[in-house]
Amino acid sequence: MLAIVLALAAAIGYGGSDFAAGLASRSASVIQVTLLASAVAVVVVAAALPFAAAHPPAPSAVAWGAVAGLGGTAGALALYLGFRHAAFSVAGPLSAVGAAGFSVLAGLLLGERPTPLALAGIVVALPAIVGVSASAASAGSGEDPGAPARPAAGVAAGLVAGAGFALLFIGLNRAGSGSGLWPVAAAQVTELVAACGVAMVTGNLRLPGARSSRLAVITGATGALGTILYFFATHDGFLAVTAVLTSLYPAITIVLARTLLGERLNALRLIGLSLAAVCVALIAVGGAD
Repeated sequence: MLAIVLALAAAIGYGGSDFAAGLASRSASVIQVTLLASAVAVVVVAAALPFAAAHPPAPSAVAWGAVAGLGGTAGALALYLGFRHAAFSVAGPLSAVGAAGFSVLAGLLLGERPTPLALAGIVVALPAIVGVSASAASAGSGEDPGAPARPAAGVAAGLVAGAGFALLFIGLNRAGSGSGLWPVAAAQVTELVAACGVAMVTGNLRLPGARSSRLAVITGATGALGTILYFFATHDGFLAVTAVLTSLYPAITIVLARTLLGERLNALRLIGLSLAAVCVALIAVGGAD
């Protein structure tokens, strides 16, 4: 039960983080937002490290944390690009379905055995992706007026983000719990180093505007909290369960977008989102048995 509570709490953290990042990315460079958010996340994890750290950390745990950080960076950049080019309700759900599906497949390869119900959830993910993609391609009204109309880019970015976040989930799971929060610290430092590298290459090594900076700070703080909560959850339960429950984060993003931005959903997208919700629910319930 604790793993379920922690995973759902992680979903809330990630959902709020993605919403703030999406808003920031519409008026500032995605790379600048990612860079500042990564720096804030390192500070948050560093503050928590003394309360849950084993000394010294195992080299393998740090290595898996670094791999997780690379996945998180790639996923975040792709997702923020998706938010920049399409409505929140396109890239977010696709990234969640991808992260959940890839994580469950990894669990299978690592010896976990989800029930047939959980496997059915993976199958449902396919029409969910098609449904959300079709609705994105045909949407021409009822969207958040601040969202640029490049739905195909949003779909592609969401799928890439899903793969990146799956690597984050898998890496933190494989790092083990014997080294405390050191793997999370390694992941966040790796994300910051990667973001700095991308920023230097692209000439974006500077802060975004005042409003975007505030949103990026929120992004980093809530995202770091989500990662910490997921880390504890995945070592108290199966990867196939905690990853899919954490993958409910787009529900928070979409609720915030609907409430604060008035972003509406047409019929086709609602069908796609509903199938995505069924997918995650089936995997979670089946995996918990």
